[in-house]
Amino acid sequence: MSGCEAGDASRALWCRNAAAAKHLKLVSIGIILVTSAVGISSPVVLARFFEGKPAYGHALLLIKCFAAGVVLSTALVHVLPDAFAALADCQIAVRHPWRDFPFSGLLTLLGALLALLVDVVATSHAHGSSGSGGKQQYQRLEEGKQKHAPATVAAVAMTGCHGHHGGDDHNEGEEEEADQFSEEERLTKLKQRMVSQVLEIGIVFHSVIIGVTMGMSQNQCAIRPLVIALSFHQIFEGMGLGGCIAQAGFGVGTVAYMCLMFSVTTPIGIILGMIVYYMTGYDDSNPNALISEGLLGSLSAGILIYMALVDLIAVDFFHNKTMSSSPQMKKACYTALVLGSASMSVLALWA
Repeated sequence: MSGCEAGDASRALWCRNAAAAKHLKLVSIGIILVTSAVGISSPVVLARFFEGKPAYGHALLLIKCFAAGVVLSTALVHVLPDAFAALADCQIAVRHPWRDFPFSGLLTLLGALLALLVDVVATSHAHGSSGSGGKQQYQRLEEGKQKHAPATVAAVAMTGCHGHHGGDDHNEGEEEEADQFSEEERLTKLKQRMVSQVLEIGIVFHSVIIGVTMGMSQNQCAIRPLVIALSFHQIFEGMGLGGCIAQAGFGVGTVAYMCLMFSVTTPIGIILGMIVYYMTGYDDSNPNALISEGLLGSLSAGILIYMALVDLIAVDFFHNKTMSSSPQMKKACYTALVLGSASMSVLALWA
């Protein structure tokens, strides 16, 4: 609540040290870069290590449930409260229209609806592209049945009820069922890839906001604990995103690109924040900066909440065959979800 209270002015003056803040930010760039890379690459490396082994599917599922807890806690405990606090600052809350309407809630709603729109459009496109192929496959199957029908009738007439000509129909049924399973697996993989990409967009969006806000800050008292807290924050958030990327089965080039983008986003945001401050003197306590932080944070929170609840938790806990067939696996996944949520929630004590 900058600029609203006159208490402890001497401490505020001591904390506002541009030289010390600059040194801390330069150190934080390297630390956050390394921790981000470690966080997002560790699930990918573990998934590659377990690939082909019996525990591969279970390990990916546990990592993904931990990821869901991390993402949900990031949205509800970190991003959304900061967005509400930014727009509730007394420099903004007394002005029109910010005092008349809860814009944080509105932008969170819009973020969730935007994520839903992307989800629906991408899923419809995937089903549409596969639907034409499925229709052609069905037509070929029907044509094959019509061609074989006269011969089958004649054979039955000659051999009576003891013929063994049902084998062809049985094989066709097995082939059709196999095609359906392969098509279902393809659609599931497309869905997982789309979820990973949209989730990375939401997390990167949030990371840029964090980085720019920290880069513009000249308060060494606020930056010092942020460096440590953000390091753990990036590790856990990276593990969450890395788990989704590992399950999506991207190629090596795409995985490397997505890991690189997550790793450099927050450091780039810090550099941008420093550039903005030194070029314009635009401080993070400026009302316009607080408004931007609040609106963008709310939008990001809405995207992350939707992705965590709908595309991660609901899909695994209600539509995953491995979890449905094993009560022990369901308990383990729920435990991983709680641990992921708790690990990120504890960090709210410092950042």
